[in-house]
Amino acid sequence: MTGLDLSAKRVLDMAASDNAPPIETLSPEEARSGFLEGFAPMQKPLEDVAATEERFLGPLRLRIWRGQGAPVEGAPALLYLHGGGWVIGAPESHEDICRILANLAGAVVISPDYRLAPDDPFPAAIDDCAAVLSDMAAHGERYGIDAARIAVGGDSAGGNLAAVLALMARDGTAPRLTAQILIYPVTDQSQGSDSYRRYAQDFGLTAAGMAWFRAHYLPEDADRTDWRLSPLLASSLHGVAPAFVALAGHDVLYDEGAAYAERLQREATVIVKTWPGQIHGFVSMGGIIPQAREALEAAAAAWAAFDAESRQARR
Repeated sequence: MTGLDLSAKRVLDMAASDNAPPIETLSPEEARSGFLEGFAPMQKPLEDVAATEERFLGPLRLRIWRGQGAPVEGAPALLYLHGGGWVIGAPESHEDICRILANLAGAVVISPDYRLAPDDPFPAAIDDCAAVLSDMAAHGERYGIDAARIAVGGDSAGGNLAAVLALMARDGTAPRLTAQILIYPVTDQSQGSDSYRRYAQDFGLTAAGMAWFRAHYLPEDADRTDWRLSPLLASSLHGVAPAFVALAGHDVLYDEGAAYAERLQREATVIVKTWPGQIHGFVSMGGIIPQAREALEAAAAAWAAFDAESRQARR
């Protein structure tokens, strides 16, 4: 792996100068507050989109962005699941990603404020995200989308949820998908890969921080080998939607993300892009890290290609 990119080093230097306490020393409430207060300086001003909306599916809040050039009816759609270790984050913290993808793809992007641990541990987040996906597929006209052109995506913990939904869709317990976008996803809850040792600390997301997230998300009796927690351990990936996988080289999650991408190459269809000098979370740091835009452009291009293949196959 090459050396750390200068833009990533700048982010790490900024974080060090803030002297913030490690996340594993905080309560979930303190961590959420600090995260929501601190993400904005890392991002560019939000892009304009054609329309924005907030609505509710029962008690579940949804944010919706219709990209520039997206048709008013029958648009392609992406269910985007925010990262944050299943404990922190919200659609607002990842709104920059959602707006950019909506514009690049001329699509509708929907992001749910799914329930967070530890108040609502596994599988609450999966249940919420699956419910939104089902509503999108059953009532596409309500969202102005084509129910046959739905993709799912997410970063980190959101990438974990997206991979799980793609497996559910393959198995028929969730609606069919045209694509999945997995940005440095969590795929193995063992947290025992070599990248957990190489990048245990000093690279943003730490091994101790990931252990803190896992402790809150997993009930005490949870089976870490359950594929809904560790999709890397699913018996088969055959038949899942085509995937785009983005990886950061200096990331505790690198090895498990690369291992999942390798399985997708053997058993399904995947486009894999690695940014060797980058750190976890870089796609949410477009105000400082130029490669954030590059990664989203690659994701949108892969999604468009998969969507075109899906439409051709239905003709």
